[in-house]
Amino acid sequence: MENYLNVFSDPAFLQAIMNTSIFTFGTVPITTALALFLAVMLNDLPKFQNIFRSSYFLPSVTSLVVISLIFTNLYIKDGYINSLLEMSGMPYPEKGWLLEPSTALLSIMAMDVWIAAGYYMVLFLSAMQSISKDLYDNADLFGASNWTKFRKITLPLIKPTLLFVLVINTIKSFQIFIEIYVMTKGGPLGNTTTLVYMVFDKAFNQFDQVGYASAVAYILFMILILLSLIQTRLLREK
Repeated sequence: MENYLNVFSDPAFLQAIMNTSIFTFGTVPITTALALFLAVMLNDLPKFQNIFRSSYFLPSVTSLVVISLIFTNLYIKDGYINSLLEMSGMPYPEKGWLLEPSTALLSIMAMDVWIAAGYYMVLFLSAMQSISKDLYDNADLFGASNWTKFRKITLPLIKPTLLFVLVINTIKSFQIFIEIYVMTKGGPLGNTTTLVYMVFDKAFNQFDQVGYASAVAYILFMILILLSLIQTRLLREK
């Protein structure tokens, strides 16, 4: 019980839960919307659909460690991103994207959206292709626009997939670890320390705080259950 009491009075824990929340609520909506947009585009693409689908899906099956190392080199002060921004005359963080407190977490968030969007796109695309074309043909007879067909036919019928994507993506985002461990180790100044990285750091870097780390892990567990229940209730079938 003392561990749980100490957790909620620990500024490091409060910062970790804030960073994790910013990461989750910043990436989940964008990733879901981007995946849905790509699925709609590919669903209407008669040719080369398999090529584009494989290309978008590839980052999600590539090693996270490899991708993290690649983006770490892209984000350094002399990396390609800063070089391109300098040539175009746009401002950029001189120390590198991962060494500035204001850009470190945002940089990892951008990378995560790029990684995950293709995976969820495949799920949405599979759900869309299972919808009977007769529904769209009937809608065409009544002069329905593409937006009306998407809002009245596609979106309601892929609702179970949408719920699955939101729940799984939220859980995955709250459990982000590999990217943080490889790219920043929680820095700079704790601005990328997440709950799971905090658990790892307390349990395996500071071996005298295993009980404290366990308390943080159980709190994370309860947060994920609560968020999953809220999402399920909001999107349940009526």
